[in-house]
Amino acid sequence: MQSKGLLTHGGRFYLWWALLLSVASLFLYYTQGPTGLQPPNGGTWQGYTLGAIGACLIVWLSLLGIRKRRYSSRIGTVAGWASAHVYLGLALLVVATLHCAWQFGWNVHTLAYALMCGVIVSGLYGLFVYLRLPQVQSQNRAGKNREAWLDELRSIDMDIQSVAAKADADTQTMSLSAQSLTAIGKSIWAQLWGLDRSRVNLPVRGLVANTDQAAVIAYLARHIPSARTRREAEVLNELLDLFGRRKVLLSRMREDLRLGAHLKIWLFFHVPLTLALLVALCIHVVVVFFYW
Repeated sequence: MQSKGLLTHGGRFYLWWALLLSVASLFLYYTQGPTGLQPPNGGTWQGYTLGAIGACLIVWLSLLGIRKRRYSSRIGTVAGWASAHVYLGLALLVVATLHCAWQFGWNVHTLAYALMCGVIVSGLYGLFVYLRLPQVQSQNRAGKNREAWLDELRSIDMDIQSVAAKADADTQTMSLSAQSLTAIGKSIWAQLWGLDRSRVNLPVRGLVANTDQAAVIAYLARHIPSARTRREAEVLNELLDLFGRRKVLLSRMREDLRLGAHLKIWLFFHVPLTLALLVALCIHVVVVFFYW
């Protein structure tokens, strides 16, 4: 399913349903009116109706994950379910807010509302990344995949080792340390922010940060003019070119990991919040009907 098709599926059929539901909920809310026997609240028949609609929406919206994995199901298409999930999920915010009539406190009812808002916000972020990031990721990959990048990186590293073998001991040690101390997405934090904690063992200076291969590239560029022989200058130039290519490749790989992490990380909030919301909703219903 195309990400943009999620919003336009069926001529935005579920957008119109969501708008209709929101308008109907507003009408139902205002029928309570300031002249009614009770001010707007969740305890009127209108409030109970809105609450029932909201509860049914929450349960139904939670079933998307199950429907996505039921490949043989004929209950609508996955694209249709996903589109409805977005639009009716936004309508749920209107329904639930009108159900509680803007009355909040330190209780399980407000907790359920807060969890619902958390689910919706995390879902909106998920929608944003699915609409925006796949295109950016495709541009960054430029027709390649991670396996192709790893093969290219191995080829560059083999060339670096071959060329460095012709250089002096300090340059060889530095080149090999730059390879062995390269860090690519070793933690979820590093992946999310595209952090580069690579290091290199430079002559005299010792172990230093080598973010974007900057330290080793700067060392090579600085020592080319002072090379003692033409052959030494050629070797340093070759290494400079190889590490420059290595820098570009590693940057693309880290950006791919960063985009991939953002495409997934929202689910680590959305799914647990959804489960917590279902539990809070059950408690909310039990408290209302048995202890209110």
